[in-house]
Amino acid sequence: MLNNLIDKIKLSFRKDKELYFSLYEIIGFYPHNIEYYKMALMHKSIMHRNNKGKPVNNERLEFLGDAILDAIVGDIVYHHFPGKREGFLTNTRSKLVQRETLNKLAQDMGINELILSNGHSSSHNNYMGGNAFEALVGAIYLDRGYNACMQFMQQRILTTRINLDKLAYKEVNFKSKLIEWSQKNRVKIEFVLLQQKVEKGGSPVFIYQVVLEGVEGCSGQGYSKKESQQLAAKLTLEKLKREPQFIDLVFQAKTNRTKMEEEPVEIVPDTEEKDDFYISSSANETKISAPQASIDQPLRNNEEEDNDEEFDLSHISAKAMTREEIIAAAEAEAFSQS
Repeated sequence: MLNNLIDKIKLSFRKDKELYFSLYEIIGFYPHNIEYYKMALMHKSIMHRNNKGKPVNNERLEFLGDAILDAIVGDIVYHHFPGKREGFLTNTRSKLVQRETLNKLAQDMGINELILSNGHSSSHNNYMGGNAFEALVGAIYLDRGYNACMQFMQQRILTTRINLDKLAYKEVNFKSKLIEWSQKNRVKIEFVLLQQKVEKGGSPVFIYQVVLEGVEGCSGQGYSKKESQQLAAKLTLEKLKREPQFIDLVFQAKTNRTKMEEEPVEIVPDTEEKDDFYISSSANETKISAPQASIDQPLRNNEEEDNDEEFDLSHISAKAMTREEIIAAAEAEAFSQS
């Protein structure tokens, strides 16, 4: 307490005393090197450059803070839930460090009010607050070390703002959200099993991928089909928000599919009824000529004889004939005709 009081008295004479006091309210202690924190709160939209002309913003600190935050939250979750499997610990850590959670923390803690930007990006960049939160963790790490980051998370976040037990067992159905979005937009969605394996310890592992209109989305790995599909759906939802070109690909594929479905598969059958099975009288008159009629007349006179010859079966015999008999019969028939 005495050290904090001395620091407060010293800060009252410093140039950035308002920033010092504001940071104290947020992180719970006064910075040693205020420049780290200024950098953490500097968004790239202000296009600030140093003396060498290089851009100065919080992106590098955001990268560092993201790694430190993963390690600290992993440490906290590991000791808070003894005996829990790796999949449970991973999901719990993901829920705590996900962008939506960090955005809300940045808003509630007043970090957003300290961010330096051009004034236009804040309304369009949904991740500005969460990015600044990670950069702030990176600044704390450079300024005071790992233990100070742990103290910040335990005392300022998990003690007063987030109930870790409730967060761990909170069920967020990202799959239902993604399916609901696809149904509203009439987008075809599939969850494709990419791989199923067994770890050394005997635990099954599933890897599923989301496919929207044939366009590959994100994949997720988990110890159950549900867990892996939930993660794949969550990452795909984030990609839909973050990458407009991904949405364009999905809806272009949808347009191509619906266009093909609307085109006729084959020519529509003709409904005109054909009566070509009728034989016209004119066709008969053409076929029967006068000479043919005269020829047919004697045929009609001998009709009875023709019928008799047509059905005369006397020459047919069931008796088997030898080769000599067949030749003799053929010669007799030839001489009789001559």
